[in-house]
Amino acid sequence: MRLLRIMVVEDEVYLAVLFAEVLGAMGHDVCAIESTQANAVAAAARCQPDLMIVDIGLGDGSGMIAVDEILLTGFVPHVFVSGDITAVQTLRPNAVAIQKPFFVAALNLAMQRALGIKTALESAGEEMAKIGPHLI
Repeated sequence: MRLLRIMVVEDEVYLAVLFAEVLGAMGHDVCAIESTQANAVAAAARCQPDLMIVDIGLGDGSGMIAVDEILLTGFVPHVFVSGDITAVQTLRPNAVAIQKPFFVAALNLAMQRALGIKTALESAGEEMAKIGPHLI
């Protein structure tokens, strides 16, 4: 996996620091650590992350709504994390989500899945540009 600029959205300080340490040890650059919905949206615009690790339940706002707002400006691969991923699985069955606690290997796999979605979207866009807007 190439080195990434990653934004972490986590309201538990010790977990945010742990994410930053683990991601740094993996060779990635943590460009922002945010704990609220509003700050996450602002930080995404500022640091333009390649990937986001987002807790769904924030003390001030929602990680899922923050992602919705960020995606209005363009797709950013993201991994949802939570102690209970039922809400993510219900509201967004195709989302990449992992349940806390998890092993670093599970985080790495989830990151690869999220990045694969972006690659697939980019490939589909290239194919559409070649084919044109034909209805099937």
